[in-house]
Amino acid sequence: MLRSGLIATKIGNSSYYHDDGTNTHVTVLKVDECIVSNVKTLEKHGYNAVQLASIETNKDISHVKKPQRKIFSSIKLNPKKIVKEFKVDVENILDIGTKLNVNHFKIDQFIDASSISIGKGFAGVMKRHNFGGLRASHGVSISHRSHGSTGQNQDPGRVFKGKKMAGRMGNKKVTKQNLKVIDIDSVNNLLIVKGSVPGKKNSIIYLKDSIKRT
Repeated sequence: MLRSGLIATKIGNSSYYHDDGTNTHVTVLKVDECIVSNVKTLEKHGYNAVQLASIETNKDISHVKKPQRKIFSSIKLNPKKIVKEFKVDVENILDIGTKLNVNHFKIDQFIDASSISIGKGFAGVMKRHNFGGLRASHGVSISHRSHGSTGQNQDPGRVFKGKKMAGRMGNKKVTKQNLKVIDIDSVNNLLIVKGSVPGKKNSIIYLKDSIKRT
């Protein structure tokens, strides 16, 4: 059953100590109030979705793009930094103006987290794709970390797209699945999630119910 997710900000990593004294590596996420700013329906738009707006911005309404300005002004809402759509089932469509907070999720629930991974710049194949490299012995002259041959002979005589080679590493959308919610701090709007979440500190994280586990 598809329902709306949440927009969060990555605070950082920490350790969570349980009552029995064991600890778990966790990621702390801050969930600002998410407000339903628009709704998409199957009859009008071809699909069902809920649009959320979150995270305060210093921009004046005159500096916001016209389509978004119309959305915020129609519901008498101050401009928000992030606007994100979540596809939902028809029975989970929310009314415009509905506010979602950290209690949208439950403890011990599994969620999926999406964000832009940390950019690591240009990297070779050993770091980027975990290649073993060439032999560091006879006949290999100053090319121990190279990737070796990449193409074919006369036919087809080219390098196929998607070939694992050196290039830019990171800085792309990554989704980490099946992350367990360890704890929820309703007072400070914090979500404690087991394991790592893509992105650096202060990155925008999109959270939704796990599609593989409930």
